[in-house]
Amino acid sequence: MGMMTVYHGGYQPLQKPEIRKGRNTKDFGNGFYCTIIKEQAQRWAKRYENKIVSIYEVRMNISLKIKEFREMSEEWLDFIIACRSGKKHDYDIVIGAMADDQIYNFVSDYMDGVITREQFWALAKFKYPTHQIVFCTEEALKCLKYRGFEEVEK
Repeated sequence: MGMMTVYHGGYQPLQKPEIRKGRNTKDFGNGFYCTIIKEQAQRWAKRYENKIVSIYEVRMNISLKIKEFREMSEEWLDFIIACRSGKKHDYDIVIGAMADDQIYNFVSDYMDGVITREQFWALAKFKYPTHQIVFCTEEALKCLKYRGFEEVEK
């Protein structure tokens, strides 16, 4: 992993990103969520009155503990279920597909026993690609260099 550009959708420019501790409903646990897909960050920003996409350059620190899911897999699903159930992990950075609103509903149905694992996989087909990279520790945040922001058209 070399240099890459990532985007964060929100309601204000974030020159100094921080780890947000919140409800246990995030795919990869607490952290600062970004994506390499600019359009996805724009969709995140559209949830707010002020629609801002902050832009960062990332230089990975290879000494960090990084977990990358290259595809939706059994391991990916189990990791998301664990994180959404409140289980902590010890990764500095986690990278992988996002369980968007539709997929989240399928994950919830699976967790609640409404559908089987096989039914989950039959339903879990993305309409468009998704990506998230989560910076989970203060050390991981040091990989980010703020480059500016863009306002999303309403």
